[in-house]
Amino acid sequence: MSRRFIAAVLLTAALIAPAAPASADPSPANGHGLTVVATNVIDSRQTEYTVSTAALLKPVRIRVVLPSDYDPGTRYPVLYLYHGTSGRPSDWIGGGDALQTTAGKDLILVLPEAGYDGDGGGFFNDEWNGGKRGGSKWETFEYDQVIPWIDDNFPTIADRDHRAIAGLSQGGYGAAHGAALHPDMFTSVATFSGAPEIFRNFVVRAGASFIIEAITVGLNGNPPFTILGDPIVNAAHWQGHDPGTLVENFRGMDVSLWTATGIPGELDSFENSYGGGAGNVIEGLTHFSTLAFASSLKNAGIPRRIDNYVFGTHSFPYWAQDLREYLPILMDRFANPSTPTAISYSSTAKAYNQWNWGVAVHRSATEKLTTLKNASSAGFSFTGADAATVVTPPSYEPGSAHTVTIKQGAKTSTSSLTADASGRLTVAVPGTSVVNVG
Repeated sequence: MSRRFIAAVLLTAALIAPAAPASADPSPANGHGLTVVATNVIDSRQTEYTVSTAALLKPVRIRVVLPSDYDPGTRYPVLYLYHGTSGRPSDWIGGGDALQTTAGKDLILVLPEAGYDGDGGGFFNDEWNGGKRGGSKWETFEYDQVIPWIDDNFPTIADRDHRAIAGLSQGGYGAAHGAALHPDMFTSVATFSGAPEIFRNFVVRAGASFIIEAITVGLNGNPPFTILGDPIVNAAHWQGHDPGTLVENFRGMDVSLWTATGIPGELDSFENSYGGGAGNVIEGLTHFSTLAFASSLKNAGIPRRIDNYVFGTHSFPYWAQDLREYLPILMDRFANPSTPTAISYSSTAKAYNQWNWGVAVHRSATEKLTTLKNASSAGFSFTGADAATVVTPPSYEPGSAHTVTIKQGAKTSTSSLTADASGRLTVAVPGTSVVNVG
């Protein structure tokens, strides 16, 4: 192993993670772009599936952990739990005590792979590749393929109220990223020494860019800016994948954050702290990212829970402890879910659909930030430089007439719209404006 490679590993260790009854169906069906190429029954609770997909360059693994008293006739809530940089699904079992922590809990645990055979990982994004896209599509795999495949093949309660997402280090970013892009899919999100903000705060942006590019080049062997592009030239793309910029999307979600400073504490030993100083520095960097994200949530008036402990390093003894603390919080959330009555969603996409609201922005630029806020049957606000078409959920009586008032600055216009056969209204907005529906 070259000194150059070792230096890259230490420098980029951010986001590092150092039988028959085991599944509802030991040979789950292919679907949602996934093909099962191997099945490894590990024990009475765990099965690991190797899957191939056109979204990725190589087959990867998904480990499924079932409840210790699993009953195939019962449906269970699900926690998607991600490993960190240079990690594997088994990390949470070997170092994170996930098997013991989830024992006795009515919960299915899903541990998807987020990199190729322990490389740096794809940072949970579809690769930018200079705007050409292509390459590895980790965002597509993790959120668009794995989740519906799990719901199709295991007895999950397949709704937002019973689905959560969490992760350590780079996987903490992955959890916050998935929750930000798909708030209608998750009731709870947690990060353990994660990097949930990568762009909004300028200082955090500089650190995140350095780490991501070091991982890209030093661990993955790819050209710089492969994953997200240049944070200056491709700023809108970074915004669209920064949970801190997309903070409005966390309204109505349970948000829990764990972070430490990197100063060795009571759970440390020579091996996981004093002998691995790079991890201590990394914890300091993720600490700053977590505090920045917590501040962004607070400034937006979005509740969050944060365990900001002074002594602690970027190591599994702390992540195992974090998971033990999170599980009771999560199980209570599953038992007492909450769905917002009015929704908010920010995105840089030209078109998106969330919470059954559809937005199509009329612009030539591929990416630019817009926000649909406080959207309900009574109306909504839209923030964006360009005109857009907003299609509501089927909230109205089909064929019913409604007075729609659009206020844009000092200008106000009123029109009558008729709900279509499914009970939706189609509203043309001229840009940043407030819309009231009567």
